[in-house]
Amino acid sequence: MKNNLTRRDFIKISAVGVAAAAAGTQLLQKAEASEGPKGEHQWAMVIFQSKCTGCNQCQMACNANNDINPEMNWTKVLEAGEVNGETVYLPRPCMHCEHAPCVEVCPVGASYYRDDGIVMMDYEKCIGCRYCQVACPYDARVFNWEQFEGENPYVPQYGEPEVERRPRGVPEKCSFCYQRIDRGLSLGLTPGEDPAATPACVLVCPTHARIFGDLNDPNSQVSQALRENPSYRLRENLGTNPRVYYIPVNGTVSVEG
Repeated sequence: MKNNLTRRDFIKISAVGVAAAAAGTQLLQKAEASEGPKGEHQWAMVIFQSKCTGCNQCQMACNANNDINPEMNWTKVLEAGEVNGETVYLPRPCMHCEHAPCVEVCPVGASYYRDDGIVMMDYEKCIGCRYCQVACPYDARVFNWEQFEGENPYVPQYGEPEVERRPRGVPEKCSFCYQRIDRGLSLGLTPGEDPAATPACVLVCPTHARIFGDLNDPNSQVSQALRENPSYRLRENLGTNPRVYYIPVNGTVSVEG
């Protein structure tokens, strides 16, 4: 991946950072106003850190199904320390925040909320200013410096592309595999239960470390898991209300990423 900046580019990006940081400081002051619409479904992901082995198959399936440049990742698997001598991992996709800084700072509405809680990108509207990337406290976006035109090394072993490749010059991000959710619902399937309607990273995990479902459904896997286990979310003090929850190892909360 090429990432060679001229002095002019650096000045522009620095200016973006200052503006986005200033906008981000206002987030907590207007959290209620920034709340996304609430629809019939509110999708969420729960990750069991005790089950994650750091195999990165979630990354590979994500890259295959979303046809991502192999030099980029929409979901990351980080080492988060040790518990009882065992390495603990922190998988980190987009948090799909209820009060998302990326939505607040976007000057053209390219980042927006769906009524099911998914934070989406309209790549045709995006002007590549990177405000959203700077404002995100979870480092969930990656900038597409070059048009991806090569072979995808994760296809077909980890899946087949289901969405179009993004144009050059936009920040890309996890979408909870919205295309699978929408297609599944149209066929009467249940996301989180029926494989064809469930995010690729959840499906491929060999240890079932990730589950997915509807917070509005008390009988969904995610609702049950959150009732029965202690959980935490990353950087909750920011008031972003992430929709990705973590079940820690032996009740021990690992380092936040």
